[in-house]
Amino acid sequence: MGYMLDILAGVVNILHMVLTAYMWVVIISALLSWVNPDPYNPIVRFLRNVTEPVFYWIRRRLPFVVVGGFDLSPIVVILGIQLLDSILIRAFSRMAMSMAGV
Repeated sequence: MGYMLDILAGVVNILHMVLTAYMWVVIISALLSWVNPDPYNPIVRFLRNVTEPVFYWIRRRLPFVVVGGFDLSPIVVILGIQLLDSILIRAFSRMAMSMAGV
């Protein structure tokens, strides 16, 4: 049973790292939108390709996130990531505790 808890802990850590990394990608993408970088730069294209579909999905479902030409969809995505991270960690923690019999 101990190895299952270790696997579960590893999955939780990987999910947390992926969500944290994506949060930083969203932050960098939002900051880059303020300076209008070269759209042909491969890093800029990667950031846009990874974040713009999510931003578009948020803007389409929550049209009020664009206020006076200012796009707040990155903030909504960051809040969603934080919420998802918190929920997943709690759920996996409870599952691990129940598996351990605590």
